[in-house]
Amino acid sequence: MGLSFERLYYDDSYLTEFQARVVERSADGRRLCLDRTAFYPASGGQPHDLGWIADAPVVEVLEEAERIVHVTAELVEGAEVACRIDWPRRFDYMQQHSGQHVLSAALVELFRIPTVGFHLGEEISAIDLEVTALEPAQVAAVEERANQIVFENRPVRISYEEAGQDLDLRKPSERGGTLRIVSIEGLDRSACGGTHVRATGEIGPILIRRLDRAHGGVRLEFLCGARAVRRARADFDTLNRVARLFSAPADEAPALVQAQGEALQGAERARRRLATEVASFRGRELYAAAAPDAGGTRRVVQRLRKGAIDDELRATAQSFTAQPKAVFLAVIEEPPAVLLAASKDAGINAGEVLKAALGRVGGRGGGSAVLAQGSAPSREPLEAVIKELQG
Repeated sequence: MGLSFERLYYDDSYLTEFQARVVERSADGRRLCLDRTAFYPASGGQPHDLGWIADAPVVEVLEEAERIVHVTAELVEGAEVACRIDWPRRFDYMQQHSGQHVLSAALVELFRIPTVGFHLGEEISAIDLEVTALEPAQVAAVEERANQIVFENRPVRISYEEAGQDLDLRKPSERGGTLRIVSIEGLDRSACGGTHVRATGEIGPILIRRLDRAHGGVRLEFLCGARAVRRARADFDTLNRVARLFSAPADEAPALVQAQGEALQGAERARRRLATEVASFRGRELYAAAAPDAGGTRRVVQRLRKGAIDDELRATAQSFTAQPKAVFLAVIEEPPAVLLAASKDAGINAGEVLKAALGRVGGRGGGSAVLAQGSAPSREPLEAVIKELQG
């Protein structure tokens, strides 16, 4: 059975200092249960309060078996203790939590989109929505409506009502008995045990930051109050830095960035095209320089210390083997990889030969009759493959 205690934060989220009696203490004196507490425990998506009990920092507040456990960084002695809440942290979460109620209510009011979960984090808060997508125009409308409600400074009230009645809640509660109802005048009624502001004006600005896919729906990240102001300032400073790089006004920066991005993509396509042409020329040069063996086949082996089998290397190989009776072998030592190419009249199937050789040393690879590639588990097996292919 849980200990009987009073949750002071239920009726007064602004209470920051209080006296309490210790009714249970762990052997090390760092886990305490009090007869009354204003410390909010981690619950329902809202993080726990921090603060001090008898000058010992409170590092965690938990709800266990119908009681609240306060975990402190130091030993707490005495039967009666003075307690103090970390107010800036408390008020920040009051803003975020109340802002979440406003946003969730606005989503229902404007688009009938329900909230199925929420999380209040130290930097970003988020609500999970039961919807497959949210259009930019909807996001803008919800943000505008939420801030309008903030500007109207609507009262936020706490009441206690019995479950089973027609409570007109935004989301039906599965709990029985007496419910704590948080109401925003003319907008929202929700069963909630969290800490909240007295009026929507104290929430401050509400800023929607981003949308993500989550759990088959949409996760909407947001910031309220001082967090929103700091983030907006940081975003503006970032935009200004970008604009200065282009010697342009901030409003023109997005278009300039897009234009530069498109120009860079065009330049990269041109670079790849030229690199491929150079690689093809190199393949023909290698073929011309290679002496044919007794059977008239020209072979070349290229070894690279590090790198990857890329388009340029493949272009060189294909250019080489586009000539009669040609075999091209490329070896990359780190990470261990190999490419084998053969002309159609070379008398070997590159894909089959390479796959079999790599398979014998625990590697993997394959490809077509004229071009194949693969990897070996390490340098030693790679050398065994190369020896086999050259033999």
